[in-house]
Amino acid sequence: MMERMKSYPEFYKFYLTEHKNKTSRILHFIGTMFFFLFLIYIVLTSKFELWWILPLIGYGFAWIGHFFFEKNKPATFKYPFWSLISDFKLFFELLVRKEKF
Repeated sequence: MMERMKSYPEFYKFYLTEHKNKTSRILHFIGTMFFFLFLIYIVLTSKFELWWILPLIGYGFAWIGHFFFEKNKPATFKYPFWSLISDFKLFFELLVRKEKF
């Protein structure tokens, strides 16, 4: 059994190895983009009762990428907070082209 990671930089290196497939990265990017767009919609329209849809949007696309293209288990199950932060970090790194699809 793998020892639990103790630092975020260590985790992010692992996270990137679990997100190598181009289609999976595109799906993660789309899911995170829709997450942010829907979050903005909720805030601007004050439809806060729709907040529960946000994880479905973000994770729905990402998990399709993991199960069908990466063929691995999402890190969300073991490292939920670091995984969420990494999804956002990878989104912005792809957006500014620090990372490639």
